[in-house]
Amino acid sequence: MADPVSGTTVAAAPAAIELRGLVKDFAVGLRGVKLRAVDHVDLRVEAGTIYGLLGPNGSGKSTTIKLLLGLLEPTAGTCAVFGVPSTDVAARAAVGYLPEAPYFYRHLTGRELVRFYGRLSGLGGRDLEARSGEVLATVGMVEAADRRVGTYSKGMLQRIGLAQALVHDPQLLILDEPTAGVDPVGSAAMAELILGLKARGKTVLITSHLLGQIEDLCDRVAMLDRGRLVLEGAVRDLVGRPDRQALVVDALPEAELAELKAWLAAKGRRLEAVETPRSRLDRVFLDRVQRRDPSP
Repeated sequence: MADPVSGTTVAAAPAAIELRGLVKDFAVGLRGVKLRAVDHVDLRVEAGTIYGLLGPNGSGKSTTIKLLLGLLEPTAGTCAVFGVPSTDVAARAAVGYLPEAPYFYRHLTGRELVRFYGRLSGLGGRDLEARSGEVLATVGMVEAADRRVGTYSKGMLQRIGLAQALVHDPQLLILDEPTAGVDPVGSAAMAELILGLKARGKTVLITSHLLGQIEDLCDRVAMLDRGRLVLEGAVRDLVGRPDRQALVVDALPEAELAELKAWLAAKGRRLEAVETPRSRLDRVFLDRVQRRDPSP
């Protein structure tokens, strides 16, 4: 890419995630039979976006995540994080990970847990103390930070899990079902945290079976099925209907509705449906339930 001022060639910034022809096979049994979990997947996730990785159970999502984390090596193809091969230890410094069902040491307090993971990431001294306090505040766990993890609710475990994923200030967050088993209030709070991460320039890869939440959060999504990429694109393009328009007006009497239909017919148009607008159930719930600090 040429710089418009100097005319010199400037290298394009690497994608947060780039998969090219990614394949992962697993041996099954003793006869050399192979199970293909990821089948020639090409995928690019731009930095600073929220990206949804979707698919039914067994679609290859978990294997893809393990490849990104460097826990598995590809059978074929490449897998890179900010231009660094995922098998390189240097790539892992850029990634924070929240697993679907995190298991944390129950005897540690939330603050001790975050410090522990901070030390594993190479932090220490004042930097560790400052960073631990910062991420605890970010996820809203300051008041519960000195309680033992074994007393935390599911929502609190997800929050402290996000704190440990953030403690080393990674540029990429991989969140595997971050709201699984969390009540609607906790789920909404987690969604706000994820949007806040994007506002701070972070890239977020999220998997979830809650498609409504994915639709609200994500810029783009990819759908896997049996290891293959079957659909990829911007959420607004996948769910939008550019050939349709919806107009919301005050309720019309039958006579005025008939006049509207006749006017549309004269214009060569047809009124396809008359519907009463509905609020989403999650919004009704959140409007009626007072949000509060995390509690068991």
